[in-house]
Amino acid sequence: MSGCANMKIAFDTNIVLDVLARREPFFERSQAVVRLVSEGRAQGAVTANAMTDMYYILRKHLDKEPLKAALRGVMELLEVMEVTGDDCLAALDLPMDDYEDALLACCAGNWGADCIVTRNTKDFARSPVKAMTPDDFLKNI
Repeated sequence: MSGCANMKIAFDTNIVLDVLARREPFFERSQAVVRLVSEGRAQGAVTANAMTDMYYILRKHLDKEPLKAALRGVMELLEVMEVTGDDCLAALDLPMDDYEDALLACCAGNWGADCIVTRNTKDFARSPVKAMTPDDFLKNI
């Protein structure tokens, strides 16, 4: 990767949660990748089911209105990739052990993602879309 002006990054839920919840020691590197999108240097997206996962996890830490505002902010910054029945079926056929990760890989491929940024690259080893940690991504742009 020699730049990221037109790069399309699919974000795993853990990366967005790192930023929203300021989870250490991951916050700084995850935020640096998300910042590329906010600066218009790349496009970013999450799956629709990632939005429900984030709501479920963050509701334990945030009141309802700040939580809704945080999720609206995510949707203003990142595209929300559709998850169709066909995607759900296709994900079952991917050679990946984690179904949720397979679904992200399938949706990322349909969206035309150049890569998936995640802290969990081992579960994406057989993904049709290359997965990278925030550190590896930042080193390669």
